[in-house]
Amino acid sequence: MKKDFLALNQFTKAELDDLFTLTRELKEKQKKGIEHHLLKGKTVALIFEKSSTRTRVSFEVGVFQLGGHGLFISSATSQMGRGEPIRDTARTIARYCDGVMIRTYGQEVVEEFARYSSVPVINGLTDLFHPCQVMADLFTVIEHRGGYQGLKFAWIGDGNNMANTWVEAATVFGFDLTLACPPGYEPDEKVLAWARDRATSKIVLTHDPKEAAKDADVLNTDVWASMGQEQEQQEREQAFAGFQLNEALLDEAKGNCMVLHCLPAHRGEEISDDVIEGPHSAVWDEAENRLHVQKAIMATLMV
Repeated sequence: MKKDFLALNQFTKAELDDLFTLTRELKEKQKKGIEHHLLKGKTVALIFEKSSTRTRVSFEVGVFQLGGHGLFISSATSQMGRGEPIRDTARTIARYCDGVMIRTYGQEVVEEFARYSSVPVINGLTDLFHPCQVMADLFTVIEHRGGYQGLKFAWIGDGNNMANTWVEAATVFGFDLTLACPPGYEPDEKVLAWARDRATSKIVLTHDPKEAAKDADVLNTDVWASMGQEQEQQEREQAFAGFQLNEALLDEAKGNCMVLHCLPAHRGEEISDDVIEGPHSAVWDEAENRLHVQKAIMATLMV
């Protein structure tokens, strides 16, 4: 039966831990130059409605390393950009390709695409969720700390798609998470309600960045204005004053804390230059691990 990767709430902890195990195996093989062509002869459609650096490069390179072919499709130069119904595009592409990755705006787009596609669909990012990124983040924590259990995670900044996905991750994996967001910029209420109903972890929402950073093992942030919100930049800069991830916040965290950022970073806004370049930063390992995690996801869904 076809399985998609649209949000972490679709999966059990055991299933996602299996992805981490495969990620480690594939990363080790790639580093040792050992062939792992699990997608030999297969083609993955990579559909982009939002611009991208890391998502495009990591998926294209990942498909190639798995022995397959990544087919880049921009909505601006395809019939999707001219208003072709999603269900028509989905059913057609599924006749040509063995899997699909979509980076778009609405979560409803990837869900409708998956509903009509006969091949697996992966959410490369929507305005609601960014599951591939958070899986890469958690794999980075596992590499650095040996696991995620017993750690306190802190989110500082906008209650955006990353924050929503961290709420899902905390619920599925069972770790503590404190989110510090300015008033009016909290995570999606439906996502928070879903997490509260399950009550599998301690999730705290605050407006005080120091409270979130207090004794944290992992601190994470993202840009204050995501793609499509550029017109709100000045308004958001005012609302997010005091929410910069800087040395003052690190002083509240544990001495061996880790710092994550999904990139691109606006240095001097949501994160200071000395922190992203400092000894606590695991940002570049995190960026690399997008490649390895997504290879594991594709291999699991498409082999």
